[in-house]
Amino acid sequence: MQTRFRLTPVMAALLPLFLLPLAQADSLPAGTLSVESDTLSGQMDVELKASGQVKATRDDQTVEADWLEYFVQRQQLRAGERVRLTQADGRIEAEQLDYLLGERRGSASNASFSFGRDGKTLRGNAGKLEFQGKDNYRLRSARANTCDPNDDSWYLKASTIDLDYGRNVGVARNARVEFQGVPILYTPWIDFPLDGGRKSGLLFPTISTGSDGLQVSLPYYWNIAPNYDATITPRYIEQRGMMLGLEGRYLLPDAQGQLYTEQLPDDKKSERSRFLWKGEHVQQLAPALSLGANGAYVSDDDYFDDFGDRVSSAANVNLKREAWLSYRPEWGSVTLKAQRYQTLQDENGTVEEPYARLPQLSINARQQFAGFSSNLESELTRFSHSSKQEGTRLVAYPSLSYAIERPWGFLRPKVGVHFTRYQLDNSDGSQTVRSDERTLPIVSLDSGLYFERDSTLFGRDMNQTLEPRLFYVKIPKVEQSSLPNFDTSENDFNFAQLFTENRFSGHDRINAANQVTAALTSRYLDKENGLERLRVAIGQRFYLSRDDISLDGSSSERSEAGSDLLVTVGGDLSHSLRLDGSYQYNQALSKTERYNAQLRYNPAPGKTVSVRYRYGRDELIGSGSERDTLRQVDVAGQWPIAPRWYAVARQNYSLRDKKALEQLAGVEYNDGCWSMRVVGQRYVTDLDKTKNAVFLQLELKDFSSVGSNPLNALRLAIPGYSPINETTGN
Repeated sequence: MQTRFRLTPVMAALLPLFLLPLAQADSLPAGTLSVESDTLSGQMDVELKASGQVKATRDDQTVEADWLEYFVQRQQLRAGERVRLTQADGRIEAEQLDYLLGERRGSASNASFSFGRDGKTLRGNAGKLEFQGKDNYRLRSARANTCDPNDDSWYLKASTIDLDYGRNVGVARNARVEFQGVPILYTPWIDFPLDGGRKSGLLFPTISTGSDGLQVSLPYYWNIAPNYDATITPRYIEQRGMMLGLEGRYLLPDAQGQLYTEQLPDDKKSERSRFLWKGEHVQQLAPALSLGANGAYVSDDDYFDDFGDRVSSAANVNLKREAWLSYRPEWGSVTLKAQRYQTLQDENGTVEEPYARLPQLSINARQQFAGFSSNLESELTRFSHSSKQEGTRLVAYPSLSYAIERPWGFLRPKVGVHFTRYQLDNSDGSQTVRSDERTLPIVSLDSGLYFERDSTLFGRDMNQTLEPRLFYVKIPKVEQSSLPNFDTSENDFNFAQLFTENRFSGHDRINAANQVTAALTSRYLDKENGLERLRVAIGQRFYLSRDDISLDGSSSERSEAGSDLLVTVGGDLSHSLRLDGSYQYNQALSKTERYNAQLRYNPAPGKTVSVRYRYGRDELIGSGSERDTLRQVDVAGQWPIAPRWYAVARQNYSLRDKKALEQLAGVEYNDGCWSMRVVGQRYVTDLDKTKNAVFLQLELKDFSSVGSNPLNALRLAIPGYSPINETTGN
């Protein structure tokens, strides 16, 4: 029969009283040692020896071994032949164990280990494992990975690995990463977080290739303080030279921000200095008072074409720089702002530089009373430009509205007055020589009804709605050609724009209106889960008066009695199938103006295919003023092609130009403990320029990745894309 033995240092003299049978209660004081074995021997107040299926337990630690020796005064435990130590953070198996229980110090020879924290497990083996205090270990002649048991596809090998779970930091010396037995990275020293948190040290390098040849980046992350950090990134570009990137971030109780720069002092390809500066700061001065600044500046017009990706090249045409002070009480907001732009375009571009606002004061207020809502939109702005008319504009738009909301419908009348006054400078920059103003009353009435009935769609029980809506607007026609255009453009015509008072953005142009928008929407709502399975809407604006205002401010007469007819359709047709589309028909010309349709099949993560077609009869082409017919086909997808293998692809093709605007193709492999992506991309950056990129990434589970990351490109290119290490069962 096995014997159970329990001992604390204080009770050493009473040791014989604690040789108890297995039926003894298991509730023990903290620090008590309990031993079970086939045989027990030794001098009770000095040394205990146990052999044969030994199991020793103390608090959260359990030792199982063939034999065990315990020295009472030193609380030293020795165990051998086959030893297993189990504790809260993992398990250690070794040939021999020499361990001080109280100090949690000692060593284990020829040990294998498995430590787990916060859902992350580090396992491996070491010639010698040293215990250096609670949650602190040193591994000698070690190798480790974060894979499941019996998965040795990759390893971090090192002469020593220090694991400090108190600070969640690991440090490896004379280390190399081996993948499938092949060394892929060597470093004399590397540190890494054990919980996925922040830790100063070298990050894994990024290696890519493209139009500028081989590119290698080696980032260093500096965890300056819990609320400060920085990333320093030397970047070698084969055809251009060495670039240095620096990003700094900070988070204070009342402020936060970041600063980012890229510097290439000597671009061998363009033979000039290249740089980027970008930063932002937000400061909370009081609960309702804040200030901030943000902006970006680059050395030249081609910067993002040369060093950015497809998105940054298209998005960064006007780089904004602004500073603001904002007060936001319960009744509204007051904002003082200064703003200007850097406009980027090639030598043949026709992009107009926006006006600078130096400064702009905006006051917006709202008040609710007895079902009424009063609102005020106002601003005072000084507009500055290097080559256009400059001046100051005052805008005030007070309005009063009332809302009747019922389950069966709504009625929202509104009345307001839009006042605008200009003080305009002389063209030679002398003192103000002319003033002008405009006052326009605006009346609108928005109304709608809700009808509902039981129905079916695709064999499922549905609630079908019928939602008619009428929106009326009355604005008198006022000649505005004498007024400058500081910030106004004509909004794109779409379904949402049918229910707006003014088709122009900004305040310099206000359309004449005596018009009614009529729309009808029907929805199929799944009774089981409330999803919108199908939505069909049709709408059109009808002109009760032909008066109109053009973008240049001149009065004109509409030739048609109504706007183009708009139809939209969308919804989750099933769990896997999504439809979205719109159609615009010009009744006056009996022609289709534009339409687009997208069908996406997404039955599970990692499985998605989408097809989209876009047509526009008279669209702006590129960044210039040329207009032509737009016809584009966009096909994209991610799909498993074999166990653990996925294909990704996209083709965005212009039928008008008979050329691809973007092409992307690649494969992904997910092994569970590691994943690999190889992706090639080619896209148009200008009328006659293209850019190539090749991404090759090896991602090691819960550790790091090597190579260039294509995830952002894949998410933007493929609707419904899922990282393969987040998919299961495909």
